[in-house]
Amino acid sequence: MTAGARRVVSLVPSLTEAVAATAPDLLVGATDWCSHPAGLGVARVGGTKNPDTARITALAPDVVLANEEENRPADLAALRQAGLAVLVTEVRCLPQAFSELERVLGEGCGLARPGWLDDAEAAWRDAAAHAVRPAVRAVVPVWRRPWMVLGRDTFAGDVLARLGVRHLYTGHAERYPRVPLAALTGSGAELVVLPDEPYRFTPDDGPECFPALPAALVSGRHLTWYGPSLAEAPAVLGRALRAALGPG
Repeated sequence: MTAGARRVVSLVPSLTEAVAATAPDLLVGATDWCSHPAGLGVARVGGTKNPDTARITALAPDVVLANEEENRPADLAALRQAGLAVLVTEVRCLPQAFSELERVLGEGCGLARPGWLDDAEAAWRDAAAHAVRPAVRAVVPVWRRPWMVLGRDTFAGDVLARLGVRHLYTGHAERYPRVPLAALTGSGAELVVLPDEPYRFTPDDGPECFPALPAALVSGRHLTWYGPSLAEAPAVLGRALRAALGPG
């Protein structure tokens, strides 16, 4: 698409980190939620759901990186209408994450495959070493007010499945269904997994809302981001899951 890109705006935190870890000088803009790497010194262009399209256009990027889940079609259409190239990713499982990262960095930015991507793929080939055994049934809330959980066809659900966690709403018709708390606590789950993003669950949420279940508070970046964090995600998530379940 844009081989040899020199100016890149990223509207996806994980893709921001991926580009910054590979060729930081390419980035000229990122969202307010792009928190990695620390100290990223680029123009901020608003949120993932409400980007400042005029400011993005003024930055004159060669390519804007986006995601079909995180960014709104209307905003991406406005950027295209302004004459900008927009690369939209779809990431709903781990293999797709790796292939989309190659596309973003190669086709989108004109970069060679980075070493961190090799490290990430190697880490997930060995993910079974970090998985919980036996596999456990879990509910995985992603929002509280109202309660929303992982449903079908999600990247985070695939990540957890590879670590021995079978979330109970994987067959739901919706990808992020709203489920009342009473239904979650009565679902037959053996574990509740609480990420710290997009909703910032804390250690208090487990005992308060799921008093009968062990609660694993996990890093949302390692659970939901597809970028350099994938290299350490199996070990980081595996430790949190095993700690919650205790010796068994």
